[in-house]
Amino acid sequence: MTSNKLRSMTGRSTRRRFLQFSATALSTIALSNCARSMQGGGASTSSESAQATSSGSGDAKTLYLYTWGDYSNEDFFKRFTEKTGIEVVADVYDSNEVMLAKIQAGGGAQYSVIYPSDYMVRQMIEMNLLTKLDQSQIQGVSGLMDRWQSPPYDPGNAHSIPYCWGTTGIIYNSELVKTPPQDWNFFWDNQEALAGKFTLVDDVRETMGATLKSLGYSYNSADPQQLEAAYQKLLELKPSIAAFRTFGWEDQLISGDLAACMTYSTLGNLLPRDNPQLTYVIPKSGTSVWTDTVAIPANAPNLEAAYAWINFVLEPENALYGVEQMNVITPNKLAFDKLPTQVKSDEKRYPTPQLLSASEGIAPVGDALDLYDKYWNDLKSA
Repeated sequence: MTSNKLRSMTGRSTRRRFLQFSATALSTIALSNCARSMQGGGASTSSESAQATSSGSGDAKTLYLYTWGDYSNEDFFKRFTEKTGIEVVADVYDSNEVMLAKIQAGGGAQYSVIYPSDYMVRQMIEMNLLTKLDQSQIQGVSGLMDRWQSPPYDPGNAHSIPYCWGTTGIIYNSELVKTPPQDWNFFWDNQEALAGKFTLVDDVRETMGATLKSLGYSYNSADPQQLEAAYQKLLELKPSIAAFRTFGWEDQLISGDLAACMTYSTLGNLLPRDNPQLTYVIPKSGTSVWTDTVAIPANAPNLEAAYAWINFVLEPENALYGVEQMNVITPNKLAFDKLPTQVKSDEKRYPTPQLLSASEGIAPVGDALDLYDKYWNDLKSA
């Protein structure tokens, strides 16, 4: 049996690659924008996508994956190969937009499985780029948490299966911030004290969404008056913002040059492990809850291997292995039930049902997207 392979892994720092590194190592890695937004930002020219080959077709004993770098785990792949006899070859990408461009350019014929995020699933369904799953070939969906049994981005999990999820929140340095943040209004309530000492993510839907939430509106509002109110509130805050930056602020927060940063839960939960002065908070009024999925391109090769992979990741013991080996947050209830009590009770990783019910996944906003983009451009150029 040949060994599993990770192809195109040079420069494999990705938007969530930080899961595999210590906080110290993070400071040396240039991480790309999380790009969870619906703005359709330009595709990256990462080496991963540029170097991906077209050898994914015609080999029944090889599963070709197109995934995030931090999900490309040799031990996990070997576990699959030992069970099925199918070798795994993985190419990686660093944004949903890179993946989409690759699939649109014909890359769907190269890969049996891809890992689009929730909003990208919706977009790819509308573009007829995903296979409608044959539910008779899938076992284990009933073991998912209720929230992911029939998610709004893909009702009935008709085209995708949830793999990992997380939240958006605030990470702060307790040596500088003596009153812990409770909600998104923290930035406005402490604007003078925080001036030049905080960052917001460089993502229109996340930053506008958090501001909308601070006003009592939906993260996904399409109401022009509500969007204008959020823009005006951000405009008031703009002089005090150090930068709109999704990654690259870690060293400054650790050293105390920054006091607080808007961030994603993966990084928010990782950095405090080696830096006890840092704490991650999920705003109590609610936030965005994002999901990464596994899906099959519309013209994918080797469907048998694709369904074998889907069933593999749905098995509770493999989902549990993913939590332990890759530090993912699993939507698999059966795997979650087997986690140590201290992990399950960590509300920063697994928020309470009440907080989850107040949160939303980022959803399409139709024509209002143009207004989001206009306000975002105006804000950043102000």
